[in-house]
Amino acid sequence: MNNATINTCPWASSEPLYQVYHAKEWGRPVTNDVQLFEKICLEGFQAGLSWITILRKRENFRKCFADFDFEKVARFDEADVERLLQDAGIIRHRGKINATINNAQRALQMRKEFGSLAKYFWSFETKPENRPSDVSWESLKTIAITNESKALSKDLKKRGWKFVGPTTCYAFMQAMGLVNDHIEQCYCRAEVEAERNALVRP
Repeated sequence: MNNATINTCPWASSEPLYQVYHAKEWGRPVTNDVQLFEKICLEGFQAGLSWITILRKRENFRKCFADFDFEKVARFDEADVERLLQDAGIIRHRGKINATINNAQRALQMRKEFGSLAKYFWSFETKPENRPSDVSWESLKTIAITNESKALSKDLKKRGWKFVGPTTCYAFMQAMGLVNDHIEQCYCRAEVEAERNALVRP
């Protein structure tokens, strides 16, 4: 991708892995429960780190966490925790590993209550009228938390989820298409908005 000729979100311009992620995934609406679970967990692992660190390790995370099949992860035990703590292919943080297992158990409860994780998460979608009229890089750099991400974080914590602060939730919402935060000049913005408009909400 030649960023000299293609307008893109500035954060995606310097790292090839970011460029592909930005073009193919970031902001495009997701309603698949496993993908939603994976992302909320990986955002938790990112806390205190950069997303590129997680992105480089994503395939290893998938191998270690049963492709984020939350039915399987919910059955992980202490032996699995110790196994994961020895794996240099992921972030070896006991609290975050335990949180992922806990969140898988909470995800099963959520699916039972709502029918799907997608139905729950999309109920916190940010409406376009609740975003700045000019979605510029300068305006987005000042936004790390929104009312919707605070509400999502608060509700997830009430349900027993871990590592789901409002900043983590906002990054999750941006990535999963619950808000379109591609800047106005970005070539992906119109594509993402068209996908969001065509989406049948769960």
